[in-house]
Amino acid sequence: LSSGKMSEATKRKIVTQEVVHGEVTLSKNQYIVKVLESKGNNLHLVEEESGHKTLCSMPPKFRKNVWIKRGDYLVVENIKEGKKVTCEMVHILYPAQIQELKSENVWPHHFHTEIGAVPDNKPSFTGYRDTKPAVSDGSESDDSLEGNVNQMNRP
Repeated sequence: LSSGKMSEATKRKIVTQEVVHGEVTLSKNQYIVKVLESKGNNLHLVEEESGHKTLCSMPPKFRKNVWIKRGDYLVVENIKEGKKVTCEMVHILYPAQIQELKSENVWPHHFHTEIGAVPDNKPSFTGYRDTKPAVSDGSESDDSLEGNVNQMNRP
């Protein structure tokens, strides 16, 4: 754009590419946590390698651009001024990135036993665009379905 400002769509595309395809390297003040549950208002309850549970915030650049769910792994860094919310999300880890961290021996030992639970085919948040409707083999019939009663019958 001529004024030097990016459109929302361009920002979203850049953030998406960074999250899905970006390389993950941990700096000394960053560590890996597991998401236990969403608490709302862009806060998530996470478990650290020590087993300690704390709240993690999602920074504005990720909001409405990426989604995380229970069981996901994140790279976070500490927030100095936080009492209840003690860390902020830096990166969302996908299976390929997790395998890379394991091969570099950076993966926390506490999560080694749980890593088998991470599916290799975890769909990305943009995966719904790539999915195609399942092809029916004809064994199920639409005859048993009722019509939509919310629509008016038009002649």
